[in-house]
Amino acid sequence: MTDPAPDWDALFDEAVDTLCQFIRIDTSNPPGRERAACDFLGAILKREGIPYQLFDAGDDRVSLRAVLPGDGSRRPFMLLNHTDVVPVQREYWDDEPFSGHIRDGYIWGRGALDMKGLGVAQLMTFLTLKRLGVPLHRDLVFFAMADEEAGSEFGMRWIERNHPESLEAEYVINEGGGGTTEVFGVERPVFNVAVTEKGPLWLRLVAEGRPGHGSMPHDDNALDRLVRALHKVQSWERPFTVSPVLGEYFTRLARAGIYKGEATVAALTKAAEDDIRVRALLMDTISATTATAGIKHNVIPGRAEATLDCRLLPGVDPDEFQRAVEGVIDDPKVRVERVHVGWSDTNPFDTELFRVIEDVVHDHIEEAVVVPGMTVGFTDSSVLRNRGQLSYGFSGGLTTPEVAKGVHGHNERVSLESFRLNCQMVYEVTRRMCAEG
Repeated sequence: MTDPAPDWDALFDEAVDTLCQFIRIDTSNPPGRERAACDFLGAILKREGIPYQLFDAGDDRVSLRAVLPGDGSRRPFMLLNHTDVVPVQREYWDDEPFSGHIRDGYIWGRGALDMKGLGVAQLMTFLTLKRLGVPLHRDLVFFAMADEEAGSEFGMRWIERNHPESLEAEYVINEGGGGTTEVFGVERPVFNVAVTEKGPLWLRLVAEGRPGHGSMPHDDNALDRLVRALHKVQSWERPFTVSPVLGEYFTRLARAGIYKGEATVAALTKAAEDDIRVRALLMDTISATTATAGIKHNVIPGRAEATLDCRLLPGVDPDEFQRAVEGVIDDPKVRVERVHVGWSDTNPFDTELFRVIEDVVHDHIEEAVVVPGMTVGFTDSSVLRNRGQLSYGFSGGLTTPEVAKGVHGHNERVSLESFRLNCQMVYEVTRRMCAEG
């Protein structure tokens, strides 16, 4: 028996309206205020007759979980998203960041790409399967998490500590992957399915010295020490590594004529010279992100601080890396403090879910290339992978490199065409995984 087909024109109109309303809910993190997002989602689920749970970590840091029951013959499938967004600098936007305006074929606003757009695509999948009465072999879980953008201490990590049973799933679809119209200057659709991600190691450098009058320089200036330490760190040459996942990634791109070369360190070194994205895929990166010192123009500061955003390749020990940073700085008066750490196991890509994603992508865009990949940022999938679960970053949207810069940037937006494709692909992947076989 064939499952009933959705009315995509009507569904997409509903999806667009839902996303525009969702964007208007300001869940900038900090402070998050994800309860408002869960109230919005909960009202939709209630209208559909779908029960849901709220998980309250305190201070309006709330996550929401709903389940469509299956027949239990297969383990659950989870649609995972987060409701918080990064803050904005309004003065750099061409439109109100929380407007949800539709203009020039795009839906504008913070979260359109990261990740309220994918969250709504998942929600529409969840609602559509319920409305059509599609029989499911698995429980289908919709989980909207708090606090992903600030490290998940009040979201995924809190849930894992306090309600681990709610995370049970054989397969999970989350953020971290998606389609791009161009790679290496070649215009051909490429869909990246993230099977692993780099681990964040956030460090604070604290330099201490002797304060004094600016007219009398001395050798124990805390700011001088900090500047020297930062210079050493930025001058530190770290090796490139091609993991099996990235080997397959570049091999598939080469097979499609997109990447010209072999999937080796020697061949990729040249590409990395001109492409910061390739460099980020191949090495442990360090970005200096903040620096503070001083109280007055003519006062030598006694303390200076800076923060480093380090992103480590899968398998790199954060303790060893931090010790290496301390060795590079080699100054007992510069203290290295850990602010946050995370890591991710690597999922295999020879799986049922990966094959279904490939089939669905090719059904919609025949010439598309599907590759396993690594997310250079961190996501909630790391917690699940480290629990032994399979969690892929996948979005059915197809975005230009220019529009993709809106993620954590200015003028974030998603094209109507890309959003519709996202809704259709997420639905079809989920239907095949939960209702077929």
